[in-house]
Amino acid sequence: MYIMDDGIRLNAKLDMPLDYREGQKCPLVVVIHGFTGHIEEAHIVAVSKGINAVGFATLRADMYGHGQSDGTFRKHTLFKWMTNALTVIDYARSLDFVTDIYLCGHSQGGLLVMLAAAMKHDVIKGLIPLSPACMIPEIARSGELLGLSFDPNHIPEVLYSWDGRELDGNYARVAQTIRVEDAIERYRGPVLVVHGDADESVPVEYGIRAAEAYANGRLVLIPGDDHCYNRHLDQVVDAVKAWLKARKDAEN
Repeated sequence: MYIMDDGIRLNAKLDMPLDYREGQKCPLVVVIHGFTGHIEEAHIVAVSKGINAVGFATLRADMYGHGQSDGTFRKHTLFKWMTNALTVIDYARSLDFVTDIYLCGHSQGGLLVMLAAAMKHDVIKGLIPLSPACMIPEIARSGELLGLSFDPNHIPEVLYSWDGRELDGNYARVAQTIRVEDAIERYRGPVLVVHGDADESVPVEYGIRAAEAYANGRLVLIPGDDHCYNRHLDQVVDAVKAWLKARKDAEN
């Protein structure tokens, strides 16, 4: 399926709870991948299936320039992704079976859902950043991004990701304007931050600080695990399931 965002097609997949019956209502979790990622990555699919197992629907969506969505990787920015996320949330709100909406995102997608939750704080019931790349705006302002060093006041027209793909300099220009601390302060709902303590891409300290900064934050560290949870993905899924089940039970 595709969700339209001002002429841009966003590839998306809706999965219902395992015990869902037609006519029932249930909460839904929007699930967003990370930088260079897509909705069929192992960790995204596993988390989504775990969410379905505890009675929540999931709506996975490829962001601009990623997966099967429109746009080019080179031209994507966090501003474009934020517009995408707001559109996906509005689509989820239009579904007649949906009761409450939660957000879950990995890496850059984790940062994205933190920003989206701040903007939609009145409608987002809970937030699950997985290994959130909160450092992107900070390192863009310092001139260190994607392993490259540059003058933050004279950003090059082309940057390169670790796999050699080109990225427009506007990616860094946009990132420099984002204040993660403002987004954290604005969202007062429950938050679960999950982070591997051997994350090679996003230092675990960023996840720890984010969980501590939220008014209602909780942190689960995955011992010895990396950025995409290649060692203990089952522990990540179990943490998400337990937290969501507790939220659901509290509502009943």
